[in-house]
Amino acid sequence: MAIKDRKTIRQRIHARIRRKLRGTAERPRLAVYFSNQNVYCQVINDDEGRTIASASTKEKGGVSKSNIEAATKIGTAIAERATAKGVTAVVFDRAGFSFHGKVKALADAAREKGLQF
Repeated sequence: MAIKDRKTIRQRIHARIRRKLRGTAERPRLAVYFSNQNVYCQVINDDEGRTIASASTKEKGGVSKSNIEAATKIGTAIAERATAKGVTAVVFDRAGFSFHGKVKALADAAREKGLQF
């Protein structure tokens, strides 16, 4: 039996999650991704295939790290941008990452700013 690396395992978990989750116009999908250097986040309407709002640490003036502090700032930013576009409720897509650490910090920051999961 072949040994699988963490990335492959996470991708399989993400595929299993995405079979069950779908963002609609009423409740778009809040998708997150964490690389070694950056944090990315998007609010997506899957019915239209359109990104409503996005935030990442690669933006100007952003923190260029992938840690809990950066995840908190991105969670706050995405919640503010989504509510400005009229989105109040979302479906959280953790992309196969464990709901712990950076993922939890981003989700908690978004909840504090008014997004409902």
